[in-house]
Amino acid sequence: MILVTGATGNIGSALLRELHARGAGPVRALTRDASRAAFPERVEAVEGDFAVAQTLKPALDGVRSLFLPSRTGPDADILTAARRAGVEHVVLVSSITVQTHPHLGPADENLTVEGLLKDSGMDWTVLRPTQFASNALMWAGPIRDRVAVRAPYADTGLPTIHPADIASVARAALTEPGHRGRTYALTGPERVTARQQVEAIAAELGRDVPFIEIGRQEARGPMAAVFGEEAADAVLDVTGGDVNDELLAVRDTVSRVTGSPARPFRQWAAENAHRFR
Repeated sequence: MILVTGATGNIGSALLRELHARGAGPVRALTRDASRAAFPERVEAVEGDFAVAQTLKPALDGVRSLFLPSRTGPDADILTAARRAGVEHVVLVSSITVQTHPHLGPADENLTVEGLLKDSGMDWTVLRPTQFASNALMWAGPIRDRVAVRAPYADTGLPTIHPADIASVARAALTEPGHRGRTYALTGPERVTARQQVEAIAAELGRDVPFIEIGRQEARGPMAAVFGEEAADAVLDVTGGDVNDELLAVRDTVSRVTGSPARPFRQWAAENAHRFR
């Protein structure tokens, strides 16, 4: 039994589709409200909430492999519950900032979770993805309203990754031998700037989308209102204020692990154009 947590998220939903397409099973999906979730056929939906520890026991019953995005709940309690339930292997989604920006608060938190997993006695695989292509959804409102997208560091290109590629690596780690005890840094196939991302979305929409570059301080206020000050500073540091060669590096991990090339940002834009209309 494989349990996919974060099952309705960008990575979890793609992982469920991959597991279903590959005939992996049995597969269970954790969601807060099973009545509102649409999962592939033969995926067992189970309700649970990381914030309510007692709901995890039935979700973990009979589970041998667990997919877990970091920092979605009380990680120490989740890992303890998994170990007690007999889980043998955990695939953890951490962040590439653990190795590129370890001084940042969120990176330090992710590193702590990685350490908890490695000390848990369960087998582990750690995924460290870079910036998600789906982060572009923060511009969906302005683009739908036909106003300018405003973003800092317009021409800093990061090797943005399609969430489905993270899911593909997770699927391999969960179902194939040779991935336990491994840490994988994951990126897309090329660097893509914020300006280029907006241009790719505009091309799919068949219309111009105006873009205005703004400064860090102007960007910080709205981001802090949504994510909090520490998280906003971390995002701004990673996306432009403190970029380093390690963060800019394009890695071939996706193709090596899955046998398929990493998906470019333009593919994500094509698949999600409806969300900007």
